[in-house]
Amino acid sequence: MLEALDEAQYLEPTPIQAGVIPSLLQGVDVMGQARTGTGKTAAYMIPLLEMVDQTEPGHDPAALVLVPTRELAVQVRDEAIKLTWDRDIRTTACYGGKPLAKQIVRLREGVDIVVGTPGRLLDLINRGALSLQSIRWVVLDEADRMLDIGFRPDIEKILKRTPGDRQTLLFSATLPPPVVRLAERYMKEPLILDFSDTGVAVETIEQYYITVDQERKFDALVHLLREQNPNQAIVFTRTKRGADRVGRKLGNSFEGLATIHGDLQQSVRDRVMADFRNGKVRVLVATDVVGRGIDVSGISHIINYDIPQFCDDYVHRVGRTGRMGREGVAFTFVTATEGSELTRIEMRIDRLLKRADLAGFEAFSKPVDTSPPEDADPTEAKPVFGKPIRKIRRAL
Repeated sequence: MLEALDEAQYLEPTPIQAGVIPSLLQGVDVMGQARTGTGKTAAYMIPLLEMVDQTEPGHDPAALVLVPTRELAVQVRDEAIKLTWDRDIRTTACYGGKPLAKQIVRLREGVDIVVGTPGRLLDLINRGALSLQSIRWVVLDEADRMLDIGFRPDIEKILKRTPGDRQTLLFSATLPPPVVRLAERYMKEPLILDFSDTGVAVETIEQYYITVDQERKFDALVHLLREQNPNQAIVFTRTKRGADRVGRKLGNSFEGLATIHGDLQQSVRDRVMADFRNGKVRVLVATDVVGRGIDVSGISHIINYDIPQFCDDYVHRVGRTGRMGREGVAFTFVTATEGSELTRIEMRIDRLLKRADLAGFEAFSKPVDTSPPEDADPTEAKPVFGKPIRKIRRAL
C-alpha cells in the first residue's frame, strides 16, 4: 500500500482521509459528510483494500460499493486498481449501458470488490450472477444523489440481502432527512464525521452570478467562455434537450467541445469522459445526473447556464471545480424571473454570490431601470432585475 500511495503521489492525507481511514480500520460504521474532490474515494478505498487483503481469498466478493452513476463507478474502480498495486485483489465495475453477459462472466470468474449502480447490481443479484453472502463491507457513495434519482428501493433490497454483521460506510455531500433515515435503519451506531467545511462552498471557489435576458443567454455564454478562456469548463443545463442544443450551437464557435447526458449510449459517454480527462475536451456541456459522476482535477470553471432547480444541485455542480484544494470559479446565469431561486441558493450555502458583468456585452435586449422611484422608502429592500429583492436576501 505504501508503494501504491507513493506511485499515486498521495504524500499527505487530506482531512477526510486522516479522519476516515483509522475509523474504518477499527471496524465501526461511519457516516461521512464531504463533497467530492476532497480525497473521499481514497479515504474509504485505502482501508477497504487493506481489510480485503487480510481476508481469506474467495470466489464471491467481500466488499460492495454502490454509486449513483456509471461514470462514478468507473472512477471508483480505477482508483481501486491504482491503489491495489502488486496485490492480488480483483475489482470490477457493474453498470447499465454495457453488455450484461461480460459482467456476468467477470463475476463468475471471481472478484473481491464490486463497484456498481444499484439498478444493475440488483439485476445481477436477481439473475444469480452476484452473491452477497460473503459481503463484509458495504459503501454507499454519494448517498444523497442515489436517493435523489430514485434508487432508494433498490438500495434497500440490496442491503437486506447482505449479512447483518457487515460494516457499512455512507458518504454524502449533504445529509437531508432521507439519507439520515436510511443510515438509522441500516447502520449500527455510525460514527458521524463532518468534513464539509461550511457545508457546501469552500473558500477556494469564487462564485458569481450574471444577470441576463433569457434570449441573450447563449450569446452571454460565448462571451464568457472567450473572456475567461478556461483550462477546462463544465456548462450545466437542466435538460438533456437543452444540453444538446447548447452543445450543438457552441460547437460552431469552439473546438474541444463535447456534450454528455443520460440518453447517450454508454460507449459514447465513456469516450467523452476519456477525452475530458486527457484534456482533448476543454468545454463539456452536461446535465446534473451525469455531472455528479465527473471527477476531473483540472476543471477550472463551472458555468450554470440554467440555474439549478434544487439548491443541493448547485452545491454538487460547483463542487466539480476547486478540487483537492485547487482554485476554481463558478458563474450562474440568472434571468429576471429567477431572483428568488438565487436567494434560495444563497441561503443554502450561507453566502452571497458576487455580481459579475461581462465587459463590452449587452446582457439585456432592453435596458432595465433598476433605480428606485423618487418617493421610495430607502429602508426598503433594494431592487434587483427591476423588481424588489426579498428582504431575507438583504439580511444575509
